[in-house]
Amino acid sequence: MSAKLAIFVSGSGSNCENIIKYFAGNKEVEISIVVSNKPDAYALTRAHNLNVKTSIITAQQLREDQKLVLSTIEGCNWIILAGFLPKVPQYLIDLFPNRIINIHPSLLPKFGGKGMWGHHVHEAVKAAGETETGITIHYVNANLDEGQQIAQFKTQLTPEDTPDTIADKVHVLEMAHFPVVLEEVFKKG
Repeated sequence: MSAKLAIFVSGSGSNCENIIKYFAGNKEVEISIVVSNKPDAYALTRAHNLNVKTSIITAQQLREDQKLVLSTIEGCNWIILAGFLPKVPQYLIDLFPNRIINIHPSLLPKFGGKGMWGHHVHEAVKAAGETETGITIHYVNANLDEGQQIAQFKTQLTPEDTPDTIADKVHVLEMAHFPVVLEEVFKKG
Protein backbone atom coordinates (compact mmCIF):
# COMPACT_ATOMS: atom_id res chain seq x y z
CA MET A 1 0.00 0.00 0.00
CA SER A 2 1.35 3.42 -0.86
CA ALA A 3 1.81 6.12 1.76
CA LYS A 4 -0.30 9.25 1.45
CA LEU A 5 1.03 11.88 3.83
CA ALA A 6 -0.44 14.84 5.63
CA ILE A 7 2.47 16.87 6.98
CA PHE A 8 1.54 19.02 9.98
CA VAL A 9 3.70 22.13 10.56
CA SER A 10 3.83 25.27 12.70
CA GLY A 11 7.00 27.06 11.67
CA SER A 12 9.59 27.62 8.97
CA GLY A 13 9.16 24.19 7.40
CA SER A 14 12.72 23.11 6.60
CA ASN A 15 11.88 19.51 7.58
CA CYS A 16 8.65 19.70 5.59
CA GLU A 17 10.47 20.94 2.48
CA ASN A 18 13.15 18.27 2.92
CA ILE A 19 10.50 15.53 3.07
CA ILE A 20 8.67 16.86 -0.01
CA LYS A 21 11.88 17.02 -2.03
CA TYR A 22 13.10 13.62 -0.80
CA PHE A 23 9.92 11.85 -1.95
CA ALA A 24 9.51 13.79 -5.22
CA GLY A 25 9.11 11.21 -7.97
CA ASN A 26 8.60 8.34 -5.52
CA LYS A 27 5.53 6.48 -6.75
CA GLU A 28 4.99 4.83 -3.34
CA VAL A 29 4.85 8.06 -1.30
CA GLU A 30 2.56 11.00 -2.00
CA ILE A 31 2.59 14.26 -0.05
CA SER A 32 -1.15 14.94 -0.17
CA ILE A 33 -1.32 18.09 1.95
CA VAL A 34 0.62 20.32 4.31
CA VAL A 35 -1.48 21.52 7.26
CA SER A 36 -0.47 24.39 9.54
CA ASN A 37 -2.04 25.74 12.69
CA LYS A 38 -0.46 29.13 11.90
CA PRO A 39 -1.50 31.06 8.78
CA ASP A 40 1.88 32.85 8.67
CA ALA A 41 4.01 29.68 8.92
CA TYR A 42 6.72 29.86 6.25
CA ALA A 43 6.23 26.11 5.77
CA LEU A 44 3.06 26.95 3.81
CA THR A 45 5.09 29.06 1.37
CA ARG A 46 7.65 26.28 0.98
CA ALA A 47 4.88 23.75 0.27
CA HIS A 48 3.14 26.09 -2.17
CA ASN A 49 6.42 26.67 -4.02
CA LEU A 50 6.76 22.88 -4.39
CA ASN A 51 3.16 22.55 -5.67
CA VAL A 52 1.83 20.80 -2.59
CA LYS A 53 -1.71 21.60 -1.43
CA THR A 54 -1.91 23.47 1.89
CA SER A 55 -4.54 24.14 4.52
CA ILE A 56 -4.80 26.04 7.78
CA ILE A 57 -6.41 24.39 10.80
CA THR A 58 -6.12 26.34 14.04
CA ALA A 59 -5.26 24.59 17.28
CA GLN A 60 -8.84 25.19 18.43
CA GLN A 61 -10.27 23.68 15.23
CA LEU A 62 -7.93 20.71 15.64
CA ARG A 63 -9.36 20.07 19.11
CA GLU A 64 -13.01 20.91 18.43
CA ASP A 65 -13.85 20.33 14.75
CA GLN A 66 -13.13 16.69 14.03
CA LYS A 67 -15.21 16.79 10.83
CA LEU A 68 -13.15 19.67 9.38
CA VAL A 69 -9.85 17.98 10.24
CA LEU A 70 -10.83 14.61 8.80
CA SER A 71 -12.21 16.13 5.61
CA THR A 72 -8.99 18.15 5.18
CA ILE A 73 -6.77 15.06 5.44
CA GLU A 74 -9.19 12.69 3.71
CA GLY A 75 -7.39 9.90 1.89
CA CYS A 76 -4.21 10.28 3.94
CA ASN A 77 -2.96 7.22 5.79
CA TRP A 78 -0.01 8.84 7.60
CA ILE A 79 0.38 12.08 9.55
CA ILE A 80 3.90 13.44 9.83
CA LEU A 81 4.61 16.11 12.43
CA ALA A 82 7.44 18.32 11.18
CA GLY A 83 7.70 21.07 13.76
CA PHE A 84 4.02 20.96 14.72
CA LEU A 85 3.40 22.45 18.16
CA PRO A 86 -0.23 21.72 19.18
CA LYS A 87 -0.91 18.49 21.00
CA VAL A 88 -2.44 15.88 18.71
CA PRO A 89 -6.01 15.14 19.88
CA GLN A 90 -6.93 11.63 20.96
CA TYR A 91 -9.39 11.10 18.09
CA LEU A 92 -6.54 11.39 15.56
CA ILE A 93 -4.33 9.04 17.59
CA ASP A 94 -7.21 6.54 17.64
CA LEU A 95 -7.85 6.88 13.88
CA PHE A 96 -4.14 6.68 12.96
CA PRO A 97 -2.67 4.11 15.36
CA ASN A 98 1.11 4.03 14.91
CA ARG A 99 0.64 6.18 11.81
CA ILE A 100 1.47 9.57 13.32
CA ILE A 101 5.21 10.22 13.44
CA ASN A 102 6.98 13.11 15.13
CA ILE A 103 10.56 14.34 15.14
CA HIS A 104 11.88 15.82 18.38
CA PRO A 105 15.15 17.81 18.67
CA SER A 106 16.63 15.91 21.62
CA LEU A 107 17.45 12.41 22.76
CA LEU A 108 14.16 11.53 24.41
CA PRO A 109 13.20 10.98 27.15
CA LYS A 110 15.55 13.87 27.97
CA PHE A 111 14.21 17.35 27.23
CA GLY A 112 10.73 16.31 26.11
CA GLY A 113 7.22 17.26 27.15
CA LYS A 114 5.28 20.49 27.52
CA GLY A 115 7.23 23.58 26.50
CA MET A 116 10.11 21.55 25.10
CA TRP A 117 10.31 22.54 21.45
CA GLY A 118 12.74 24.35 19.19
CA HIS A 119 15.13 26.70 20.89
CA HIS A 120 13.74 25.88 24.36
CA VAL A 121 15.16 22.37 23.96
CA HIS A 122 18.60 23.59 22.85
CA GLU A 123 18.77 26.09 25.71
CA ALA A 124 17.88 23.33 28.20
CA VAL A 125 20.50 20.99 26.70
CA LYS A 126 23.15 23.73 27.05
CA ALA A 127 22.07 24.63 30.60
CA ALA A 128 22.30 20.96 31.63
CA GLY A 129 25.88 20.71 30.35
CA GLU A 130 25.10 17.76 28.08
CA THR A 131 27.98 16.26 26.09
CA GLU A 132 25.68 14.97 23.36
CA THR A 133 22.25 15.62 21.93
CA GLY A 134 20.41 14.60 18.83
CA ILE A 135 17.03 13.78 17.38
CA THR A 136 14.34 11.27 18.21
CA ILE A 137 11.84 10.07 15.62
CA HIS A 138 8.86 8.48 17.33
CA TYR A 139 5.24 7.47 17.05
CA VAL A 140 2.76 9.83 18.69
CA ASN A 141 0.64 8.70 21.62
CA ALA A 142 -1.53 10.53 24.14
CA ASN A 143 1.48 11.82 26.13
CA LEU A 144 3.77 14.50 24.69
CA ASP A 145 7.04 13.03 23.38
CA GLU A 146 6.43 9.64 25.02
CA GLY A 147 5.41 7.53 22.02
CA GLN A 148 7.38 4.46 20.96
CA GLN A 149 10.76 5.45 19.56
CA ILE A 150 11.57 4.54 15.96
CA ALA A 151 15.11 5.93 15.75
CA GLN A 152 17.60 8.22 17.47
CA PHE A 153 20.67 9.92 16.03
CA LYS A 154 23.33 11.63 18.16
CA THR A 155 25.80 14.46 17.80
CA GLN A 156 28.61 15.36 20.18
CA LEU A 157 28.64 18.68 21.99
CA THR A 158 31.54 20.74 23.30
CA PRO A 159 31.56 23.24 26.18
CA GLU A 160 31.92 25.96 23.50
CA ASP A 161 28.59 25.06 21.87
CA THR A 162 25.80 27.62 22.24
CA PRO A 163 22.06 27.00 21.84
CA ASP A 164 22.47 28.26 18.25
CA THR A 165 25.32 25.88 17.38
CA ILE A 166 23.43 23.05 19.07
CA ALA A 167 20.43 23.89 16.88
CA ASP A 168 22.67 23.80 13.80
CA LYS A 169 24.06 20.37 14.73
CA VAL A 170 20.55 19.00 15.36
CA HIS A 171 19.33 20.47 12.06
CA VAL A 172 22.03 18.56 10.17
CA LEU A 173 20.76 15.32 11.75
CA GLU A 174 17.15 16.17 10.88
CA MET A 175 17.97 16.83 7.23
CA ALA A 176 20.05 13.65 6.92
CA HIS A 177 17.82 11.19 8.72
CA PHE A 178 14.11 12.14 8.97
CA PRO A 179 13.03 11.32 5.38
CA VAL A 180 15.17 8.17 5.29
CA VAL A 181 13.60 6.83 8.49
CA LEU A 182 10.12 7.69 7.19
CA GLU A 183 10.81 5.74 4.00
CA GLU A 184 11.91 2.71 6.05
CA VAL A 185 8.73 2.89 8.15
CA PHE A 186 6.52 3.20 5.08
CA LYS A 187 8.14 0.14 3.48
CA LYS A 188 7.25 -1.91 6.56
CA GLY A 189 3.66 -0.76 6.21
